[in-house]
Amino acid sequence: MSVAMQLIPAIDLKEGQCVRLKQGRMDDDTVFSDDVVGTASRWVDAGTDRLHMVDLDGAFAGAPKNAAAVKSICQAFPDLRVQIGGGIRNDEIAASYFEAGVQWVIIGTQAVREPEFITRLCKDWPGKIMVGLDARDGMVALNGWAEDSGVDAIGLAKSFEGVGVSGIVYTDISRDGMMQGFNVEATAALAESITIPVYASGGVSSYEDVDRLCGIASHGVSGAIVGRALYDGAIDLAQAQGRANQLVAGS
Repeated sequence: MSVAMQLIPAIDLKEGQCVRLKQGRMDDDTVFSDDVVGTASRWVDAGTDRLHMVDLDGAFAGAPKNAAAVKSICQAFPDLRVQIGGGIRNDEIAASYFEAGVQWVIIGTQAVREPEFITRLCKDWPGKIMVGLDARDGMVALNGWAEDSGVDAIGLAKSFEGVGVSGIVYTDISRDGMMQGFNVEATAALAESITIPVYASGGVSSYEDVDRLCGIASHGVSGAIVGRALYDGAIDLAQAQGRANQLVAGS
């Protein structure tokens, strides 16, 4: 499936379970399932060919903690394009995920601390590296959002132009998991400032949000990662994707 505005279901992993956090707080989680393969099957059955995964424990620990769950999904659905972030801090971790069948790795904290790491990965794994920019008030947060970096999100994104980054996953922390809508202005501003495709994350909570996303597709926003709204039933994935296809095609 290749569309101009793809809605990508999310599976956030904590202690081997599928959870959603509010504003990235590990102590404010809702467990949706302890069957990760079954959860992935739900979204595959709904028509997706792409899945966004986050190792929440890994993001805080700085090393993978739920790699087995990621591998189990890749094995169960070899045609599913999986992207994974959380705790990917060296070349060996990235390589292990690719060997497991992951399509893209998403680098967050290490992209700020060691920008040359991104350049090296893009050279070694062309087309397979994405950068995760998790921002609070426009500034990038690190280590599972527990630490403010003092680095401007747009400035950091611009620094990766021409390196070979496949996409930027942009999360507005204040909106994530809150079912309050995503930050249209900040997402559009980021997408307009770079040529790298941007994927909105955090806050997509209604069909109206899907409409707003489609309205900024021309700015360089290629898709959106959707979590709690799918699990709560506020959005039906197949219906929302059909709506997005129609809106983008008609624009």
